Amino acid sequence: MVIAPLSANTLAKIAGGFCDNLLTCIRTAPATRAPEDPAPSAAVGSPPEYGGAERSLRRSRVPFLTRIFTAEPVQDTLALDFPQPRPRVLLAASGSVAAIKFESLCLSFSEWAEVRAVATKASLHFVDRKSLPSDIILYTDDDEWSTWKKIGDDVLHIELRKWADTMVIAPLSANTLAKIAGGFCDNLLTCIVRAWDYSKPHFVAPAMNTFMWNNPFTNRHLETINQLGISLVPPITKRLACGDYGNGAMAEPSEIDTTVRLACKRQTLNTNSSLVIPVSSNLPSS
Repeated sequence: MVIAPLSANTLAKIAGGFCDNLLTCIRTAPATRAPEDPAPSAAVGSPPEYGGAERSLRRSRVPFLTRIFTAEPVQDTLALDFPQPRPRVLLAASGSVAAIKFESLCLSFSEWAEVRAVATKASLHFVDRKSLPSDIILYTDDDEWSTWKKIGDDVLHIELRKWADTMVIAPLSANTLAKIAGGFCDNLLTCIVRAWDYSKPHFVAPAMNTFMWNNPFTNRHLETINQLGISLVPPITKRLACGDYGNGAMAEPSEIDTTVRLACKRQTLNTNSSLVIPVSSNLPSS
């Protein structure tokens, strides 16, 4: 591959592992062959989990030992219901085809938590605002400064940061992963992450092509966010949206939901009290 001319901006993007346009996405994918789709007889199964649902998809290998929360089978003795008030979860989607599952995630989380949603501009290609539960407010980049008129007015990304007990980014695209690892804050989602209080749980569920997942930049970026205290819900191996078979598919919504719910419940049990809910902030209603 030859890039000529190479601008200063594109050089910086390549050096940072960004993939926000066709050129940088091609550059981020290493020149390796896609793995072959195994024969049906070689499929790896797993025992029933989460109420008896069988999972036949294989977990991908994480490039390095990172902070991973595993959704273990939930015992009947560990009820996952929460006392009132329910935990507040900020659920965010970035620009990946896996964002078509964002509606399912919102529905699952809303069964046990108070949910607010954030969607990047790229994710709106796959997220249908009208399909989300009516009680879930979806915030986008257009809302970031819509209510700010003067000094002293509320700033949306700060108010959302104050409101939430837990943040979950699912799916997390390769580009947004690179932005978070680099400390960028050029949209509503990354501004929230940059302002996040890391004493509170923060989960990400990556979704990207196998070539991007296996790129050395991914290992570097995951190591950085791990140091921040962000927990990983690893991707799985399956047939991807592009037709390739391999690592990089977002974990199933049920697994993400159970992982986060179990972590929140454990946090509640460890404190031996209800979740501490921040003082209600003045968030816009739309």
